Amino acid sequence: MDESLARVRIILVEPAGELNIGSIARVMKNMGLSQLVLVNPQCEHLGPQARQMAVHAADVLEGAVVVGTLPEALAGCLRSIATTARERSVSTPLEHPRDALPWLLEAPSALIFGPEDRGLSNAELNYAGRFVRIPSSPAYPSLNLAESVAICSYELSQAKKEPGKSGVSPTTAYLNPSVPLDILEGYYQQLEALLLDIGYLYPHTAASRMEKFRRLYNRAGLSTDEVAMLRGILSQVQWALSQIPPASSPTTGSPDKR
Repeated sequence: MDESLARVRIILVEPAGELNIGSIARVMKNMGLSQLVLVNPQCEHLGPQARQMAVHAADVLEGAVVVGTLPEALAGCLRSIATTARERSVSTPLEHPRDALPWLLEAPSALIFGPEDRGLSNAELNYAGRFVRIPSSPAYPSLNLAESVAICSYELSQAKKEPGKSGVSPTTAYLNPSVPLDILEGYYQQLEALLLDIGYLYPHTAASRMEKFRRLYNRAGLSTDEVAMLRGILSQVQWALSQIPPASSPTTGSPDKR
């Protein structure tokens, strides 16, 4: 099995159909992929229909890892790409799979797919560094989950045959992150908590504002040392705030609150 393809996880968030899961296991083996991760599956992934569709890819199906949350599924990954079929409120480049997916072959990584009925939510998209949309006819743009995985798996397998393809978008200068996504997520949680404490964020708008911070840092391609430095700054600010006597605490009326 090719080493670069073996490092790519196919993550399905809350898949609902045995037939889809079995078909995905089969096409993954067709294209040289082996890591299948299921986040809170809504069906029996080892049921008879899944096994029927997997055919000779029973090893991929039986080796699927089941986890409860998307952060668990991404543990240890350095890069992630999410699939989406529509534009989102946050300005985010939606790339062609052929342009973006080769980027996953250079490090432990993940390709994330949403549930059949809704796709990925904005909160789930926060865990991705890049985003792809499969071009389709405007007359019927919605693709079946297994079809989407098949197309992306094919593009990954073809990219492996074209050495030198960087997977860097001509419109986006992505750097090479070297920090596991779970460590980066810890930084985002600490940043959000601090911004709430100082009144920069309001609880009811924190999620949408943090989406913008996540996009910014994801584009930067931070290293583990850089994340540690940023977290050290946040910790020092938190400590300094704790030293302010209650009577002298900053007011909550800052004009720059979000």
